[in-house]
Amino acid sequence: MDNNSTESLSTQISAMETKHRQLDAEIIRLYQFPFVDQLEIQRLKQRKLRLKNTIERLKALLIPDLNA
Repeated sequence: MDNNSTESLSTQISAMETKHRQLDAEIIRLYQFPFVDQLEIQRLKQRKLRLKNTIERLKALLIPDLNA
């Protein structure tokens, strides 16, 4: 993997981590309302989980393969 693609992946990961934190903050905010929209919270949690899985997959691409 060349340096440009590594930087590009790092930039993508950083943006996704920011979005992940924003989703977490939104979920916490929704829990503060007296009538919590459970369906909306469930959707946000699913988006957050998919995003986390994508982040982990991209991070794995940054780890070089070692021939043991």
